[in-house]
This record gives sequence, structure tokens and C-alpha cells, in this order.
Amino acid sequence: MANHKSALRKYRRDEKKRMINKMNMSKMRNKIKKLRNLMEDGQVDEGKKLLPEVISVIDKTITKGTIHKKTGSRYKSRLTLMVQKG
Repeated sequence: MANHKSALRKYRRDEKKRMINKMNMSKMRNKIKKLRNLMEDGQVDEGKKLLPEVISVIDKTITKGTIHKKTGSRYKSRLTLMVQKG
């Protein structure tokens, strides 16, 4: 545990940020899993409807700084190709 006041403040701040990042990642991963499960079950039409929502969540996660821009682009690209292939 930290000994200095500034280190204690940094610890508290980092803990809050960690929880926010965890929440954002969880939300994004759940949407991606939902889309992948739909595609595996052969529900292509529902997958196409869900894709814009998933891309939106990925973009928000990028904007909040939880994931890198190129990581988000990779996710979006792979998911889009998966939906297009059906």
C-alpha cells in the first residue's frame, strides 16, 4: 500500500479508472459475443441488424480510451466480414 498522500490519491484515481475500463470492456465483449453467437446459429438477418449497434459500442469504447483505435478497427473489420459471409 502507498505511503504518501499523492500516492494514495493516485491509487484511488487509478482504481476508479480501472473499474470504468472494466465496465466498458465488459459491455463491448458482451455485444461482440452476442453477435458471434447469432452468426454461429445461422441467424444472419438478426446479425446484420445487430452489427451497427456493436460497431457503435466499439467506437464508444475507443472514444473513452479503453482500447486503441487500431484494435477497435480490427474488431469492426473482422465482425463485418463475418456478417457479410453469413
